[in-house]
Amino acid sequence: MAKTTRVLKRKNMLMDQRKLDAAKAALGADTETAAVDAALDLVVFRTEVFRALDQLVAVGGLATIEPIRRAV
Repeated sequence: MAKTTRVLKRKNMLMDQRKLDAAKAALGADTETAAVDAALDLVVFRTEVFRALDQLVAVGGLATIEPIRRAV
């Protein structure tokens, strides 16, 4: 796997505090920043999983699965 350099940038966002608190608790994050970072990791991972499943379906290695709502 290729090594990547992590680049951190400061962001200022408006978000639902209840969602942030729930994500922080669900992810076991110590800080709000860690919660957002972990949630973004999950979104990226989910995209990679769907891409791999689509490739398996394309080569006949997996029966077609029911479509799951996914962000584009």
